Amino acid sequence: MEMTQVHTFEHPIAKCWEMFHDPDSHVAKFTAMGHRDLEVIETDRRDGHLRIVIDRVVDVEVPGFAKKVLKPTNKVRSIDVWEDRGDGTYGGTFELETQGAPIETRGRTLLEADGEDRTRYEVTIDLKVKVPLIGGKIADFSKGIIQRQMEEEFRLGDEWLASH
Repeated sequence: MEMTQVHTFEHPIAKCWEMFHDPDSHVAKFTAMGHRDLEVIETDRRDGHLRIVIDRVVDVEVPGFAKKVLKPTNKVRSIDVWEDRGDGTYGGTFELETQGAPIETRGRTLLEADGEDRTRYEVTIDLKVKVPLIGGKIADFSKGIIQRQMEEEFRLGDEWLASH
């Protein structure tokens, strides 16, 4: 299942790039979302590149039909790669590894200017659930979680940009 979420930041692209290129913004975002036991495993930060790997514990409400294959508390590893594309845009890829869950989440990100003082942020997410029979129901359930988390990430990005 693929889905795309779009948000407009009311800030210039250079400021948005600074946020996404700053490992502290990623840690602050996950902390504010209630994720716990955060550990930055790897940070490779250069002028036009950021690769950051973060482990954390995430709690979710699991519906009854999925409790045999999903746990309410999961260790998640996120691998985010951001790059200056050299054409005035920035983007990259991400992968979420949910330990012990039959879910595969990957995606792409894109930042592009929307005028001088606004930035369009697009996130494309590809979600695969590897469970026979109820995989579709779990994917639909997971889609709702992803949408809520993306809305929260957009809100926290707005807050970060306003305060930095």
